[in-house]
Amino acid sequence: METAPGAPQGSGQAEALLAELEARVQDVVRASSWWERHGVDCAILALSLLALPPGFLCLRSENVLVFVLGVAILGVCHYTLTVKGSHLATHGALTESKCWSKIWAHFFVEVCTAFPAEYAKYGHVKMHHGYTNVLGLGDSSTWRVPCLNRYIYMFLAPLMIPIITPLVAVERLSKVKFREALRTLGLIALGLYSHYWLLLNVSGFKSSGSALICMLSTRSLLAHPYLHVNIFQHIGLPMFSRDKKPRRIHMMSLGVLNLPRLPVLDWAFGHSIISCHVEHHLFPKLSDNMCLKVKPVVSQFLQEKQLPYNEDTYLARFWMFLSCYEEFMVQTPPITELVGLQ
Repeated sequence: METAPGAPQGSGQAEALLAELEARVQDVVRASSWWERHGVDCAILALSLLALPPGFLCLRSENVLVFVLGVAILGVCHYTLTVKGSHLATHGALTESKCWSKIWAHFFVEVCTAFPAEYAKYGHVKMHHGYTNVLGLGDSSTWRVPCLNRYIYMFLAPLMIPIITPLVAVERLSKVKFREALRTLGLIALGLYSHYWLLLNVSGFKSSGSALICMLSTRSLLAHPYLHVNIFQHIGLPMFSRDKKPRRIHMMSLGVLNLPRLPVLDWAFGHSIISCHVEHHLFPKLSDNMCLKVKPVVSQFLQEKQLPYNEDTYLARFWMFLSCYEEFMVQTPPITELVGLQ
């Protein structure tokens, strides 16, 4: 068992700190326009949809560079829609309308990502956000595969994500009501078949095999950073037990890490996943652009109150995980106990 130093004591003080931070952030949100709150991220997703036709047309070219450009366009657009779009839609951060939030969740999570929207919401919003770094609940253990060695996991396993995702979806659907499973399966099939059909009929692929290989290529283009980011920002940080988890502000400041801004990943994954992950865990209903806008407020507040504000580079975390793979990804992590904060 480990002890985390430097955190203020007492549950009442923790609640007061969180309330003070929420007030500061809400001042920024209220002063922001609709374009800042939702428009910027909606525009990025709209541009990604508009870029799909040029991407498919580039694949018709016999010029290698144009063909590779098409793969790159489709790959980046795929991850923008499936990671950024699904993430924002799952949190209801794309719009303030509950009805439209549900529609966007079905589109981005089921049609684009090939995963059940309800399970995405339960696993990510309720469990991961509700119990961040709590062992057995929101500790990112779904990303651990102890049977794989470090090199296979870090370099080869990400390529299997596009194949594993729909297979896991089918397994999940076997546990829900028939009508709901049928609807979700129909939307997933629509997304996968549409991608396949466009490659055959717009991009001009002559065989099913070549079209499927291209699908796998575009859907795994950013699979490596996607997997890496998901483990870098929580695993290796303090973990808590179910019955002694700290108050929310301490849980998020201790158990979440920001990476520096990375242009391609900022675009495709969103600021809330890359450089504003601490802000996102504290205020999950904010859009990516708003997380970026409140970042100075949050970082300054946590530093003022002498609370942790974890930051590290992608490469530093990468080499740390390679060198400490057994400790982070195979062994059960030690529990951190914060005396007086549970």
